[in-house]
Amino acid sequence: MPDTILVIAEQRDGKLSRVTWEILAAGQALAGETGWTLEAAVLGASVLPLAQEIAGKKLSKVYALESPQLAPYTPDAFAAALRQFIADKQPSIVLMPHTYQVRDFVPKLATSMGRTVISDCIGYKKDGGKLLFTRQMFQGKFAADVSFTCDAPWFVTFQNGAFRGDKAEAGSSAAAVESVKINIADGVVRTQPQEVFKEAKQAVDLTQAEIIVAVGRGIKEQKNIELAKQLAEALGGELAASRPICDSGWLPMDRQIGSSGQTVAPKLYLALGISGAIQHIVGMKGARTIIAVNKDSEAPIFEIADYAVVGNLFDIVPPLIEAIKKAKAGT
Repeated sequence: MPDTILVIAEQRDGKLSRVTWEILAAGQALAGETGWTLEAAVLGASVLPLAQEIAGKKLSKVYALESPQLAPYTPDAFAAALRQFIADKQPSIVLMPHTYQVRDFVPKLATSMGRTVISDCIGYKKDGGKLLFTRQMFQGKFAADVSFTCDAPWFVTFQNGAFRGDKAEAGSSAAAVESVKINIADGVVRTQPQEVFKEAKQAVDLTQAEIIVAVGRGIKEQKNIELAKQLAEALGGELAASRPICDSGWLPMDRQIGSSGQTVAPKLYLALGISGAIQHIVGMKGARTIIAVNKDSEAPIFEIADYAVVGNLFDIVPPLIEAIKKAKAGT
């Protein structure tokens, strides 16, 4: 029998996170490369409907791992449930998104099984019969190809945006779905979850934005950010920035894109006056379409842009806003 790749889906409040489709796309790509079987699992109290939703994609089987103790997330419960399941099914590779939740429980899970984790990967490759997983180092200045020396199962997390969720292929027919009742012994869960922390109102999760307008040093002054804000509003998107803008206090830190900020993969990323330092590029190169506006024709951002506009953003953005507004108004 071929080896198995197991994708761990992530859900919050009964809804699948967008990164679930990204990690599923990663699993499909890896399965196509290796010829291995692809399966998925989702954890919670009543997650059978979510498993059925995943089953519409191209994979062999989906498991709904269910227990009342999995309803509020705790690292103890998730690690215990997955340890039971993985020990029984013996997949070769377990793929997970590199989210805060996964980062919370996967060290405990892997260590309890005597295994290690290759985390925050941006890709993979085959070297003969060996699988190598690519990780960025030193804020994206270098990339290292890492392999496992321990026995399977291997645990791998992929960075948000490393794979595109819209590339997850639909199956020709629905995959089989199996509900698995998980028994978690008393005393395993040592914490009592409280109300989920909610960020301040001005905070924004840019990873969920489909359109992002980002500004860099080319915006020149803080007052000029209003221009980018108007463009973002016209497009129905979110405003973001490179690190120098946030370091200057012109926009809050939750708007920062890059290695020390958020990593995003929107449908459209419009970069205004951003030169394209590697620390910024690692945070947005997974965007489906990148439009860059910069008066420097040699700006590094143009190397990854789908559309490059060489010019002064103050000459380009105002008429662009008007054109978008007219298009929306149907005139």
